[in-house]
Amino acid sequence: MRPLRVRSVWISDVHLGTKGCRAEFLLDFLRSTETEFLYLVGDIIDVWNMKNGIYWPQKHNDVIRTILGKAKHNTEVTYVPGNHDELFRDYAGMTFGNVKISKDAIHVTADGRRLLVMHGDEFDSVVKCSRMLAMLGSRAYDFLLWLNRHVNYARRRLGFPYWSLAAYLKHRVKNAVNYISDFERVVAHEVRKHKVDGLVCGHIHRAEITHINDVVYCNDGDWVESCTALIERFDGTLQLIHWGDQKETIKVLPPQGGESEEVLGYVA
Repeated sequence: MRPLRVRSVWISDVHLGTKGCRAEFLLDFLRSTETEFLYLVGDIIDVWNMKNGIYWPQKHNDVIRTILGKAKHNTEVTYVPGNHDELFRDYAGMTFGNVKISKDAIHVTADGRRLLVMHGDEFDSVVKCSRMLAMLGSRAYDFLLWLNRHVNYARRRLGFPYWSLAAYLKHRVKNAVNYISDFERVVAHEVRKHKVDGLVCGHIHRAEITHINDVVYCNDGDWVESCTALIERFDGTLQLIHWGDQKETIKVLPPQGGESEEVLGYVA
């Protein structure tokens, strides 16, 4: 199977070090993709949960090794830490193993759009104002992921593909939907202040490409629930893809002033 060759890749919310991490899907994606720019948009290693005990199987190690391998071989890797791996923010401006650590970044697409890259917790009043309240929310979420693992174990035994219970419930709970909507509006306001064309973030585990007024809003999703990444093709097209048991394009945002290229490779 030929590799997926793209200009840029954004991934976030991998949560290595937790049982909810779908490292096998991410590893397949990374090994199947060649890119000039790779952005790690926070919550790559879940340091929060490691305080309760370390879970680190071989596949989690393989993900790190694969990323470092890309950084060594002509991929520019930028790591923008999130709230679950915020201790790495203390090293912003430094480079380790050819991986540059930054609190945020500006990416210029092939068609000239300037995109601000941030994790997204900066906009989350729960995380920003009350760490204890955020931790209580995290505990409830951990239970949901535990339930999700057992549901999918049963599905695999029955021959069904991976399906995210957590994502299914989140999309249908009114408060979660309202929160996501509010988050997107706050992000759009912040982007205008930075005088850029758009923003790429993660944090809320809800993959999206859309315009909010005149602002390009991209959320690359996560590798716990949705197994999604944002990619940029060589003409500046932004494409949101799902990479699990099945591989598919979710949304495409064409470049400025032109038609999008055909969908790449085997991601349909």
